Amino acid sequence: MTPGIRRSQPDDLAAICAIYAHHVRYGLATFEEEPPDVAELARRRAELLARGLPHLVAELDGAVAGYAYAGPYRPRPAYRHTVEDSVYLAPEHIGRGVGRALLAQLIFACTAAGYRQMIAVIGDSANAPSIGLHAALGFREVGLLRAVGFKLGRWVDTVLMQRALGPGDTELPSPRG
Repeated sequence: MTPGIRRSQPDDLAAICAIYAHHVRYGLATFEEEPPDVAELARRRAELLARGLPHLVAELDGAVAGYAYAGPYRPRPAYRHTVEDSVYLAPEHIGRGVGRALLAQLIFACTAAGYRQMIAVIGDSANAPSIGLHAALGFREVGLLRAVGFKLGRWVDTVLMQRALGPGDTELPSPRG
């Protein structure tokens, strides 16, 4: 079954919070160690939306199966044409095409908004599903940061992957405020 992808809504935040809490507690996709509450995730979502960045959910059988968003890659102005993607799935929906559908729509939305590069910072160099997902959608590995995080009792690497959006660096960007 193909998931429906849409913009997230405030009513989705409880499901988003539950999905993210699972990854915070048991996974290495995020280096947060304490799950934020719904109010904090609402604040983060509002900040992204205020910047005009996409915050999406995937639905299967009427339930939120995952979510994805793009955020600024770095805060300094020279990075204003580059975004970082984040994709989180409910554990029971991993391997069902939900991540691919979310990331494809996120790439589309960021390209349409005029961004030129997308960066993936993937926790755990052994995270083959996330690395494979990004590679399948045109990302290439550009770096490995060894042992930069310590979570769940072990040192954890991050894999950096990058994908051009639209014309990438072949044309100068339009002015962005």
